[in-house]
Amino acid sequence: MRIVPIPCLKDNYAYLVVCETTNTAAIVDPSEVEPVLEAVARERVTLTAIWNTHHHWDHTGGNKGLLAAHPQLAVIGHSSDKGRVPGQTEFVEDGDTVELGSEVSARIIFNPGHTSGAISFYLAAHKAVFTGDTLFLSGCGRMFEGTPPQMQGSLRRLRDLPEDTKVYCGHEYTAANLRFAAAVEPDNAAIAARAAEVAATRERGAPTVPGTIADERATNPFLRTDEAAVIAAVRAKDAAVGATEADIFGALRGWKDSF
Repeated sequence: MRIVPIPCLKDNYAYLVVCETTNTAAIVDPSEVEPVLEAVARERVTLTAIWNTHHHWDHTGGNKGLLAAHPQLAVIGHSSDKGRVPGQTEFVEDGDTVELGSEVSARIIFNPGHTSGAISFYLAAHKAVFTGDTLFLSGCGRMFEGTPPQMQGSLRRLRDLPEDTKVYCGHEYTAANLRFAAAVEPDNAAIAARAAEVAATRERGAPTVPGTIADERATNPFLRTDEAAVIAAVRAKDAAVGATEADIFGALRGWKDSF
């Protein structure tokens, strides 16, 4: 298997997932048509499926155009997104699996919070997860349709994946996310080191994706809401914040919203 990041729009990523045995491919979150069709032609693969992590237009905007070019495509999204994902043909639930060719199998992880139907595609055998806008590198998505307990629980499920799992997220937000992470934990050496690495990567014009779950556990404040330093930083901003980890998460997300 190979994964090809495809920059789209201003700062989005779609991903071409290729089964190298059958030369078939799925596209994750195509916000645009042309960059995807160019990648399909360049990689000389047969596109068979669209994997949508959620319904937002900047992750599904290319669906109709791709279906016009490839009418046979399976379009996969969460069952609750029926009517919101353009062209959806398959309606998955938590724990379902989707297959690509003969060597790729993805397990669905239901991740409500950013949207009510958000999902991740977890490829355990290939140590990769496509998280859409639920988990960003060193950050997370806003809660447009969910609650802090939902979002915090969704992120905890992703945090609990094996530490060598590669994280492929929906946007190039890593540098900005690390600036916030440094404000939350100014003494965290892992954050400082990762920020320097990310700055050098972006200076070369290269994408920061993928990261790893190990990176996220060390540098992502939204996965560190049980850490004393993060709790102390949140309480310094709002002494009245509640006692649960979801309360800490909600206050932290509110801080980031206005950062």
